[in-house]
Formats: sequence, structure tokens, C-alpha cells
Amino acid sequence: MTRFRPGLALSTSGALVSVFLLMPLIAVVPVSFTPKRFLSMPAGEWSGRHYEALLSDPAWIGSVLLSVKIGLASAAFSCLLATAFCIGIWLFKPIFSQVMTGLVLLPMVAPPVVSALTLYFFLNRLTQWNGVIAYDTWAGVALTHSVMSVPYAVVMVFVALSQFDRRIDLAAQSMGASLRTRIFSVILPNIRFGIGGAFFLAFLLSWDEIGVTLFVTSVNAITLPRRMWMGLRDNIDPSIAAVSVILIVLVTAATLIRAGLQYRAKRAAQG
Repeated sequence: MTRFRPGLALSTSGALVSVFLLMPLIAVVPVSFTPKRFLSMPAGEWSGRHYEALLSDPAWIGSVLLSVKIGLASAAFSCLLATAFCIGIWLFKPIFSQVMTGLVLLPMVAPPVVSALTLYFFLNRLTQWNGVIAYDTWAGVALTHSVMSVPYAVVMVFVALSQFDRRIDLAAQSMGASLRTRIFSVILPNIRFGIGGAFFLAFLLSWDEIGVTLFVTSVNAITLPRRMWMGLRDNIDPSIAAVSVILIVLVTAATLIRAGLQYRAKRAAQG
């Protein structure tokens, strides 16, 4: 009689669930190699024409570069705001800290359509008040993406601060270190991995953002997700499948590299 093994059953169930969740991503790969001009599975014949068209089209390349530019700017601004907010709360513990944190995290629970409409009117008002062209520009899109990604960066930095021993900061304070020295020489070096994780997450959120982008762009700032959405709406272009495969490979590689660096840093800290 075969003995029931709970560990093996759980491992098998987990593997099956993982395969089920990955099936939509795996199905995109053969579709991207179809020789036809519409989305379809290749029937015996495989072609890389859509990858060639993708790499030779200035519109797609421009959208990729614009998304990278917006993502880096949005991630940097989000991490700056999140780090300043979290360190201020952690150091000074204001009376209304819970209320302030709740307000900062509000975009996480607000409906995306509400956030998109609010940011749309904000950019238009900003243009009218200061004469600064904010709507349909890369700077305006980066600003709106920062609003949406700051809450997630705040959570990441708060987690890093929760693992930091406050006694180290108290020791630096007792030795006469100024607030500037404590922040830049004691606190920030100890939470650098948390800030790096917040930057990575904010970049991914900006790279993948489409709901807000549709409201705050028109014809000038066409990010990669917006161009993919336009391709799906106007004509089902197989180049979208090729873009999806490239993005899956890049995100997977970046995630594995980041995990490897974290594991290496953890081993170095333990050894």
C-alpha cells in the first residue's frame, strides 16, 4: 500500500498551480513566431518577421525609450519622496503619523479610474496656472506615475526601516552626530537594499502603467503599454506578441539578477 506523503502532494499541487498561472504567458511565445499578419498559432512554419519589424520600427523603439525614461524618472522621484517621508516618520514619530501614512497609501485603494481622472484634471490645472505644459509630456506622465507608485515605495522603505536597529541611530546621536550625519551615514546605508527594491518596484509599476497613461497622454507621449493598447484596439498586430515575449524575458532576467544580488549580499553579511 502506497503511503500518503503530504509534502509531495503539496509540491505537486504547487507545481500544477504554477503551470496553470504561466500558461497565458507561455502561449504568447509561439504566437509571436507566426508568419501571418494576424494573431495565430504557427501551423508548421515559424517566422521571426515580427521581431524584425519590431526592431526596425522607429515608433516602437521610440516608445520603448520613452517608457524607460519615464520609468527611471518616476522611480527616482518616488523613492526620494518615499524615503524622506518614511525617515521623517521613523525619526520624529509625529502625533498624526497614522493619518499621514493613510493619506500617502490612499492611491493604493482608490479606484484607478478615479485616480486617472484626478490626475488628468490636475495636469490641466497645472498647465493653466503656471503656463507649464504638463499634459501629454514625458514629465507630466512621470509625475502621475510617481503618484501611483509612491505608496508601494513607502511600504518597501517602511519594511526596511522596521528591520533596522534603532539603537544604532541612538548610539550615533549620543556621540554627537548631527541629524544630517545620522541620515546619510547611518540610516540610509543600512536601508539601501530596501530603497533599491522600492526603486525596482516603482520602475516596474511605471513601465506597466496604462490606465492613468490613457488619461494624461494624447499623441506626443506614447509609452510602450499605450502603443500596445493602440495596436490591440486598431488592428491585431502580431508584433504585440513579440513585444510581450521580450518584456517577459527582460523582467524575468531582471528579477533573477536582483534575487541573485540579494542572496549574495545576504551570504556576505552572514559570512
